Amino acid sequence: MKTILGIDPGLETLGYAIIQQDKTILDFGVIITSSKNTLSERLLEIQEEFEKLINLHKIDLMVIEKLMFVQNVTSGIQVAHARGVVLAEAEKKGLLIAELQAKEIKSMVTGYGNAPKDQVKAMVKKIFNLEHTKVKDDATDALAIAYCGL
Repeated sequence: MKTILGIDPGLETLGYAIIQQDKTILDFGVIITSSKNTLSERLLEIQEEFEKLINLHKIDLMVIEKLMFVQNVTSGIQVAHARGVVLAEAEKKGLLIAELQAKEIKSMVTGYGNAPKDQVKAMVKKIFNLEHTKVKDDATDALAIAYCGL
C-alpha cells in the first residue's frame, strides 16, 4: 500500500500529514519553530524534524504546495527557505516529489479551485472522518495536499 506525505510549507508552522492509499492517517500535525531563533536555527529544526518523520515511515510520494506570489515578500521568502529545506531533504532521501498549486489542491479536494479555506477544511474533515476532531489549519492543509497525492 502506498504511503503519501503531504507538506504545507511554512517557517513558523509547517503542516505535515502521512496517509496511506486507503485514506488511513498514519500521522499528521505541525512543526513549529520559534521566532526567537535565528533563521538558520529554525531551518535546521525543520530539517531535523522532517528527517525524523520520513525515517519513521516508508514514504512513496511527497506532495508539497508550490509557493505562490505573495503580497508580503518577506513572508514569501521565509516560506521559500522552509520549502527548500524540505525539498532538499526529500531529494536526499530519494523520495518521489510532486508540487501542486493551491488552486489545484482546492479543486481536487472541493471541486472548486477558488474554494475558501473553511470549505477545504470541512471537506478534509469529511474525507478523513475527523468532523469531531480539532485540527490545526496547517495540518488540515497538509492532509488536503496528501489526499491530492492519491
